[in-house]
Amino acid sequence: MNFRFAVISDPHVAVPHTIPTHGNRFHLVEVSILALEKVLNHLEQLNLDFLLLPGDLTQDGEIDNHNWLSKRLQSLPFPVFVVPGNHDVPCVDPTEAKIGFHQFPSYYGHCGYNSQQLYYTQEILPGVRIIGLNSNHFNQEGKQLGCLDDEQLTWLENLLAQVKDQLLLVMIHHNVIEHLPGQSNHELGKRYMLDNASLLLKLLKSANCQLIFTGHLHVQDVAYEQGIYEITTGSLVSYPHPYRIIEVKRPTNGSLSLNITSHRVKSVPGWENLEQISRQWLGDRSFGFMVKLLTASPLKISLEEAEKLAPVLRDFWSDIAAGDGLFDFPQFPPDVRDYFQQFSAVKSDGTPALIDNHVLLNL
Repeated sequence: MNFRFAVISDPHVAVPHTIPTHGNRFHLVEVSILALEKVLNHLEQLNLDFLLLPGDLTQDGEIDNHNWLSKRLQSLPFPVFVVPGNHDVPCVDPTEAKIGFHQFPSYYGHCGYNSQQLYYTQEILPGVRIIGLNSNHFNQEGKQLGCLDDEQLTWLENLLAQVKDQLLLVMIHHNVIEHLPGQSNHELGKRYMLDNASLLLKLLKSANCQLIFTGHLHVQDVAYEQGIYEITTGSLVSYPHPYRIIEVKRPTNGSLSLNITSHRVKSVPGWENLEQISRQWLGDRSFGFMVKLLTASPLKISLEEAEKLAPVLRDFWSDIAAGDGLFDFPQFPPDVRDYFQQFSAVKSDGTPALIDNHVLLNL
């Protein structure tokens, strides 16, 4: 079993007239199509078996953006598989400009969907199965939630009982395993987590599934829990504009290995120093976010103190997004310093564990 595939996440495709005008957003959708075209042109030169896009395909579910992307993906020389992100289906009912929740599969019948069901499965190579899940749900008040509904869970449980002997690649937008310290319970981090993540993990573990591919958080990170790796890929429209190429090999009578390499879009026409611009873009918008992080649980420091420390953390999120970060702020009070050290990519013994961008995983 040898094959190669790529992962592009959160491209937030926006054709020109759909680009938001407000300047406080964290991602550069102005480069969405330019960056995506550059990546696709690269991938078209490779002998890929397929491409995964784990959600937030469009800026905000606009009909024109879904139409553009659907057409572009259909032209590629390899199969593509997608799932919806929260930005792709922001409302239950369609509007004049945006698609409705249940319309999503009709745009991507060539990307995994073979019915109007918002989740699917396909055997994409002999012994290799993709399971595309929908983590978007609307409650009775119309509020969008990140969870799997009962109908989908029942479908998944029945499916997993039949495919335990295959290599399962599960793709879902929301995070299932924590990628940040205390993410499941933190007021800033938990909205990126699947609400019923523990239930999904239990189902996947029972089926010997070891691989989940997610997006949503806009960071490069590989997390591990209960024998399962979750590979989340940063956003193509946010620093460091990453995408991944993954080679899977299983020698005769050998164990399965995944060789993960990460690439970055460093420039596009008109944005020759894209990396520098986007890192500065995040830094310029970081102050309020860092104040919230410092004043929230578990630190709960005063607003006055938080406003003094926040400028030092100007590039903290950029470094988190890049993956493999090592953090130490010796000028901070001991408890605050200890907290931020927890975000470092280190093993339990304190040595670096740089697995977020380039790593060989043996399953």
